[in-house]
Amino acid sequence: MPASTANPPRIAVLADSDTRWKWGALTASRIVPGSVSGVQADPVHSVLDGFLLRGRATPTPRQLAEVGVRAESLREVTAVEFLRAMTQESYDVLVLALVGGGVQAVLHGLKRVWEDTAERPVVVTGYVGVVYEKLADGLLLRHGADLVLANSRQDAERFRAVYEGVGADASSVTEVALPFLGGAPYSGEHDPYTVVFAAQPSVPESRKDRTYLLNRLVQHARLHPEREVLLKLRSKPGEHTTHIEELPYQKLAQRLDLPPNFRLVYGNMGEVLDRTDLLVTISSTAALESLHRRVPTVVLSDLGVREALGNHHFVGSGCLASWDQLDAGHRPTPDEEWVSRQGVAAGGTPSGGGSYDSSWDVARERIAKLLGRPGGLPPLTPYYTPATAPGYLPGILARHHLGPDGSPLPGAPAADKEPGPVRQIVRRAARGAYRHGVQRVAPVIRRMGEL
Repeated sequence: MPASTANPPRIAVLADSDTRWKWGALTASRIVPGSVSGVQADPVHSVLDGFLLRGRATPTPRQLAEVGVRAESLREVTAVEFLRAMTQESYDVLVLALVGGGVQAVLHGLKRVWEDTAERPVVVTGYVGVVYEKLADGLLLRHGADLVLANSRQDAERFRAVYEGVGADASSVTEVALPFLGGAPYSGEHDPYTVVFAAQPSVPESRKDRTYLLNRLVQHARLHPEREVLLKLRSKPGEHTTHIEELPYQKLAQRLDLPPNFRLVYGNMGEVLDRTDLLVTISSTAALESLHRRVPTVVLSDLGVREALGNHHFVGSGCLASWDQLDAGHRPTPDEEWVSRQGVAAGGTPSGGGSYDSSWDVARERIAKLLGRPGGLPPLTPYYTPATAPGYLPGILARHHLGPDGSPLPGAPAADKEPGPVRQIVRRAARGAYRHGVQRVAPVIRRMGEL
């Protein structure tokens, strides 16, 4: 049963990586009915509990600290353990910040555990950033939540078209904006002028392409010794993010003679943007953060404009350029209409008009209405069921130790007690072995196969 709306709203966020935890927690702070400018007027008026879904990308303490979002409680769980917690604790809103398959599994599990009650939280899900691949697959796996958040007008239109095209209810699609946009607008060049390359864990994938990008970044630093050139990294070796990184730039950089004005940096992207004069990336969501603040932004075309890279999403943005152009001093001018359709509030006008903060008003109003619905909320109704997707859904549920009806499979991890010391050690060892295999063993095997 959800907490009474007369009491401080209670929100739970279930996330499976550092990036999704950041999105989920920031989204939670913006969608609570009555929040002001996307932030609670008084912090005591909301309670945030965090749950981290155990897996290869479970955030480390360093990654969680870097995100800068705090919760009253934070614990690591399996899907079965999380479902058990949802029968024992009361929340008003539940944010599922997971990959599509995880969202679908949890929705079916929640449908089962809440089947005898209408007193349940409002369930919210969405995407961390730019949606440039697996649109239909990811959307249908998220169907069944009360709100499916779209980060822009363009995404909202695409989302509704997909749902309506398969005969699914599209009323859950709710236009908002990326929750981590913000910060001071760009006010002019810094001293020294600072160029930042926002690296991505899996784009591009090959050693050849990643080495090329690193070499061009280093070359830019040598051509412009008066500039500070920063390589902004997502994670340290051994840590995982939303995507697997087999060839960390840190390792590639160890083989180079780096100029004194070139540095590798970590930390919160917003803090890095505070000192950025030119943001360069392949297709990172950091480009949207940068555009929101009016920082000159470049999406590289050196490796082509391709769906596999995700930079095709920026066609029409005015931001596509090559390193040759940047070396020669090019500064792009973004297309205002394109920027507006992406939910980016550059110039103070997000999609649909008004301020950036007002882009969350519709979501807040919908949640308030659902929380006040007489008789509680209806059962969750995902599009995928054992009848509509008998060859697909059971496999998705089984990955999270759930049967076709959403109930725990025999042998699923115990959900009624905390793991003992031995179990914790085994988990850490298994995760370390997995990461070692991904970052060390797998690339060697791949190279051997190419001989």
